[in-house]
Amino acid sequence: MSISGSLSNALSGLTAAARMADVVSSNTANALTEGYARREISLVAQSVGGNGAGVKVVGVNRSVNEPVLQDRRIATAAASNATARTDFYAQIEEMIGTPEDASSLSSRLATLDSSLITAASMPESESRLSAVLSSARNVSDQLNEMSDGLMQIRMNADKSISAQVDTLNQSLTQIDELNAKILAVRSSGSDATALLDQRQALVDKVSEIVPVRQLQRDNDQIVLYTTGGAILLEGNPAEIGFTPTPVITAGMTRENGALSGLTINGMAVSPADDGVLGGGTLGAMFAVRDELAPEVQSQIDAVARDLIERFSDSAVDPTLTATTPGPFTDGGAVFDASLEVGLAGRIEINAAADPEQGGALWRLRDGMGATTPGDVGNSTLLVALSDALNTERVPASGDFGLSMRSASGLVSDLLSSVSSDRQASETVQSYTTARQETLNEMALADGVDTDYELQTLLKVEQAYAANARVIKTLDELMQQLLSW
Repeated sequence: MSISGSLSNALSGLTAAARMADVVSSNTANALTEGYARREISLVAQSVGGNGAGVKVVGVNRSVNEPVLQDRRIATAAASNATARTDFYAQIEEMIGTPEDASSLSSRLATLDSSLITAASMPESESRLSAVLSSARNVSDQLNEMSDGLMQIRMNADKSISAQVDTLNQSLTQIDELNAKILAVRSSGSDATALLDQRQALVDKVSEIVPVRQLQRDNDQIVLYTTGGAILLEGNPAEIGFTPTPVITAGMTRENGALSGLTINGMAVSPADDGVLGGGTLGAMFAVRDELAPEVQSQIDAVARDLIERFSDSAVDPTLTATTPGPFTDGGAVFDASLEVGLAGRIEINAAADPEQGGALWRLRDGMGATTPGDVGNSTLLVALSDALNTERVPASGDFGLSMRSASGLVSDLLSSVSSDRQASETVQSYTTARQETLNEMALADGVDTDYELQTLLKVEQAYAANARVIKTLDELMQQLLSW
């Protein structure tokens, strides 16, 4: 081999070693960078006229296990979906409260029963009648707060949907732009790995909102489909449509047109988890807004109805008429079964028994329809009210089945139902989270191993030193030739 050929070989080796050192440096520096894929340099042997002519750097490749990455994205969407559902049930469980909690609904019902019994033992005592009124108000206030809390949860879910749709549209546009940039960079022969990292991070963001599958096309281009079959990106990014609703009340639903659904390029699609855009956090928020919260609302409305009807029976209070409400009212009026939706948010104490609203406490003892005070020692109605609270009856509404329950038993079943749903959701969450973590560990296994990178750096240094030694030797040889 000639001196010039040897020098060319050595210089190509130095160039390759320098590029390899850059790659090792980049890998090490980004070992903890989210979305960074480990780089590997590709080298090929060069030859001129059948003779070796050193090495050539073909390019820098990203080390990514695509099947694992795809499965991890879907697992992340499922885990996020399950977490959102579990968080919802935990919030509702906290609203209802456990029996040992003094501010829980069951504790307040128990206090109401206790105050009725205490007042019955001394019906002439205004302080004891006042305690009945106060404990009854606490029960209605608790139901009001729970209903308000559910409305707030639904409004928060609606806001989250709007924000996620905005993020989805922005991310799809950015991915499309990165597709174009990657194509341009590749065409110029430059390194596009940094752009590929950015695109992968954006796809990961999209896949948490909506589980997606990524398909490769020529020239490092990608297309995105949801696992439900919707096209999010192919040629042009899809436009996801949603109209937020600032204020949501109990009777507002997507079915009656009061709440917005989703559209893809102007066409309506199902937002449910079994629809084309379900399975991620977006589907979970629609489930909370349109299914889970309304289901709980119907149950607490049923509890409010049960409470109103127990005390509105003329067999309990003979002074009641068809137009006279009992101690608990529907916004001050007689309860109408056709207007049950949202009742828990409207239930309140009858003003006729509330001195602060111009009423009189003695009506708790003598009847809501009484026009004048009766015998101050008559405890018949107070005893009847306590009995009504503890009488077992079949709930007139709500998904409670046909078993007979007392008022406190109905609240216990409500708490039990929510707790069971939370536990079931936690089971799903545990499974999906474990799967996500396993796939994430598998993906990280293909990430940067700093020990391996340092070992590679030592080999690069040796290669660099060897090529530098060749050049030095060639220089000495040429100096001797020139000196002759």
